[in-house]
Amino acid sequence: MRMRMAPRLRIGALVVLLSGFASATVRADDVAGAKDHPLVGRFEGSTIADYKVRGFDEAALLRAPVDYGALLERNAPEDRSGPEWLGVQGKLTEIRYEIPEHRSSLEVMMNYQSFLKENEFDIQFTCSDSACLKGNVRDPYVLGQLIDARNGVSTSYFDHARYLLASADRSGAPVYVAVITGEDKERTTAFVRVVETKAAELDKIKLVTAGEMKQAMDRAGRVQLYGIQFDFDKATIRQESRPTLAEIAKVMSENPGLNLEIVGHTDDKGKDAYNLALSNRRAASVVSDLQESFGVAGSRLTSRGAGMSQPLVPNDTDTNRAKNRRVELIVK
Repeated sequence: MRMRMAPRLRIGALVVLLSGFASATVRADDVAGAKDHPLVGRFEGSTIADYKVRGFDEAALLRAPVDYGALLERNAPEDRSGPEWLGVQGKLTEIRYEIPEHRSSLEVMMNYQSFLKENEFDIQFTCSDSACLKGNVRDPYVLGQLIDARNGVSTSYFDHARYLLASADRSGAPVYVAVITGEDKERTTAFVRVVETKAAELDKIKLVTAGEMKQAMDRAGRVQLYGIQFDFDKATIRQESRPTLAEIAKVMSENPGLNLEIVGHTDDKGKDAYNLALSNRRAASVVSDLQESFGVAGSRLTSRGAGMSQPLVPNDTDTNRAKNRRVELIVK
């Protein structure tokens, strides 16, 4: 099998990606449990400073210049719903690398771009510094805030920020790779996000029936529901939510004196004001759908969002955050 590297390619002991297989490099000075993604690899000599893998999550990947100033004017810096963002779901891997001294963000980005091209990825979008942004806020570090939101060091992209989005088909499903490299004086950083798209496993939550809803309402005056799902960063209700909505309509049909308040809840990702607005829109969407699709009288329903203000459990793990993302029915 042939393995060809560009003259300046410095991706360590990785390869062979054309067969769909690669081994991942691990270094003793990486954070515990970290390893390279086998489809992407690492720049030679770099170390992993932050590492996270989720079996299924959602991500917004930049695919066109973004107007950060407009987001600030709307008090919505966390908003990723615009056409410049590509919302995808699947296995999500996030890795931040510390690059060896005297290596520029340009050199690192050129290596990643060359490596991805050689291994049958299509480059969807590239930009650098102010060209990644539009509007009146064009500082490179802003791109770092938008792409590498988990980076606690805001100056990692102060001098330069370079970005690429690439995609490839692997086993019939798209894989997306987003890379941002940045500089602050002599410090160079690379942040890699890989989304291996797949459908969610939707058999993990038991459908709450109308009878069970009514029992919970009689007992506690409310019921927590996890069967209503929304598109990424939007209030659009996903098709898999239909059975749960049908059960809500059924419990209301069987109990004509029952009036409900629909409350949306989020986890603690993002800013409080943005989460509150999003949860308001999502709760309102549930009310609208119950009226329009199931014939529930609007006079029997109200809605509001609670954002992340009422967690059931601490937002300290992915499992707990999933418990806090919910729709709540409260008896009025």
